[in-house]
Amino acid sequence: MYFKEKGKQNTEKTVEIALKVAKERNIKHIVVASCEGYTAKFFENCHDLNIICVTHAYGFAGPGKNEMSREMKQELMKGGVKILTTTHVLSGAERGISRKFGGINPVEIISYALRMFGQGTKVCVEIAVMALDSGLIPYGEEVIAIGGSAEGADTAVIITPSHARDIFDTKIHQILCKPESF
Repeated sequence: MYFKEKGKQNTEKTVEIALKVAKERNIKHIVVASCEGYTAKFFENCHDLNIICVTHAYGFAGPGKNEMSREMKQELMKGGVKILTTTHVLSGAERGISRKFGGINPVEIISYALRMFGQGTKVCVEIAVMALDSGLIPYGEEVIAIGGSAEGADTAVIITPSHARDIFDTKIHQILCKPESF
């Protein structure tokens, strides 16, 4: 499915598509990007699935700060959603080097190449690799990753991530939905 526009208004449909495909293909793991918890709330009480919510790292919103409140984290975890908050695999320290000294680093080139398919596609690859590296999803299995272009979700893919050290072994099997313009 292609959405006419990017953004939050596509979240409910993106989640619907992801859940339908997970059931049809017997995919047991869904990794979803959610900064404040809005998108992850759609997955509360999906106890037959392994739902991992990947947040922005601490410091993204300002030194020592995280956008998701403790209350939201507790609510999501009570609903069966696992929370992953860690350094982003496609930025992290390399972005800090670029900001300080200028230029671009190899990991940032990967990010820009993935953005040719849309910001959400880049997010999907990034969060799937982060979840794998954190041991929250099994190695070698297809998972559904859900990301967005800004707020909410507008992109979902079926992906078999590889660990960050082998990122080029990551396979995007199918794009389930994304904005046609981004």
